[in-house]
Amino acid sequence: MTADDRPDIIFLMTDQQRWDALGVQNPLVKTPNLDRLIQTGIRFPQATCQAPMCVPSRHSLMTGMYPSQNGVRSNESATPGDDAIAAPVLAEAMREAGYLTAGFGKTHWGRTPETPSTRGFDVRVVGTRDLGIEVGAVGWQEEEDPEGRAAYLEMTREYGPGEEEPVGYLGATSTIPTRNHPDGWIAERALEWLEGPDLDTDKPLFFYLSFVKPHAGHNPAAEFEALYDVDEIPDLEVPPWDESRYDHIRVRDENSPFLGARSQRWREAWRALTPRERRLATLRYWANCSWLDSLFGEALDRLAARGRLDNALIVFASDHGELLGERNFQFSKYCLYDSSVRVPLVLSGAAIAPHLRGTVDERPAALVDVYPTIAHAAGFDIHPGAAGASLLERAARAGSFAEMHEPAPAWMWRTARYKLIVFVDPNTAGAQGELYDLQADPREWHNLYDDPAHLAVRADLTAELIAHIATSFAAAPTHGALGAPPVLQEPTAPAGHQNDSETRHE
Repeated sequence: MTADDRPDIIFLMTDQQRWDALGVQNPLVKTPNLDRLIQTGIRFPQATCQAPMCVPSRHSLMTGMYPSQNGVRSNESATPGDDAIAAPVLAEAMREAGYLTAGFGKTHWGRTPETPSTRGFDVRVVGTRDLGIEVGAVGWQEEEDPEGRAAYLEMTREYGPGEEEPVGYLGATSTIPTRNHPDGWIAERALEWLEGPDLDTDKPLFFYLSFVKPHAGHNPAAEFEALYDVDEIPDLEVPPWDESRYDHIRVRDENSPFLGARSQRWREAWRALTPRERRLATLRYWANCSWLDSLFGEALDRLAARGRLDNALIVFASDHGELLGERNFQFSKYCLYDSSVRVPLVLSGAAIAPHLRGTVDERPAALVDVYPTIAHAAGFDIHPGAAGASLLERAARAGSFAEMHEPAPAWMWRTARYKLIVFVDPNTAGAQGELYDLQADPREWHNLYDDPAHLAVRADLTAELIAHIATSFAAAPTHGALGAPPVLQEPTAPAGHQNDSETRHE
């Protein structure tokens, strides 16, 4: 392709949006602009992230590599400088391919050195400094709108770290103008730029617009709360077991004083609420989704007015999901259950072949596929370490892979029917496991890992997981400067199943 016929790439992203927080998936959720994109594009309802937390998930997406390949495996790790990044990041690859690159909003890169760098963006506006310093970015809300920033911090003063304390999840109707919210400020800056002279260029455009919501705190404007009726929202379904159940969430909490204490505070607070108060938290989460949908709609309208949707690939995704009180009042992410690890993923725009518009693709897609998909559309080669594949081609994998290393390691292999989770409990010997039949048990309440009737399934999935890790990491060795990945230990045999050959196979 020549530069003239390459599509513009429009990348829309949210933070912590559940895979089912879309109107086409859940009619109670009001997201008309994203629904229109889906109706003229391809939806991937089985898509997963590669790590259920912000920093490693976003690094994975932006490099096209798994966390244990690029070395960023937790929210506490970060790439300290451009020379420590395991591969050319997406924006840099787009700029090298001749695109005008403009990025507005969160990437959550973490630290960067004093040497200015926007990591491939010709135009870069991050928003607030607590999203990760990017020296070289133009504009910070703290500097350009200090009164608005101060008003937002005052409104959320009791929400706690990440705005994820119980009061942050219960939330409240916003008492300040939406333009003073971080996402409102970013949207305003992006819309101003879309009306400016930079788009008067023959270069194709890579436009990245990324918001912090619907991540807690749940503090939408009254106009978006008014879209919902709290009495129409279903009550939270509680599983038949309590928080003492042994699984990788319990191991996580037992090995992280911070996460364990926060989980306990969530449970205590939510048990004290009425069902209506719990539903109100869900209402405000959905209202946040509706607000972002309206901001995306405004941006798409501006792009259309400038002719930048005439030949465009539009990508919509989120970095991970949100438990929203499931599993006996667990919130946030940090686990490998579907509400945390599944993400919305949509491809749309004029660049989508007519026969694919309005379709649903049930392949086990993943966020690592976004990089090669965009590269495919833009006509440049991906780096040799990329773990994903273009979703514009018909290649298929047997399942999707995710990993978690904060604070205890766990790995997921998810197929169309089953999910295997293998986790390491530092307090016991060997690996432990969970196995779920996603068709019969979509809530993942019934662990079949030690069920005699499912030992063959468990063995097959374990072999697939190990084979996937081996082949993926062989193709893309881990980035040496950031450390090697932990070793996946072979699961121990369940009680009463001591045949040596079968144990090795599992």
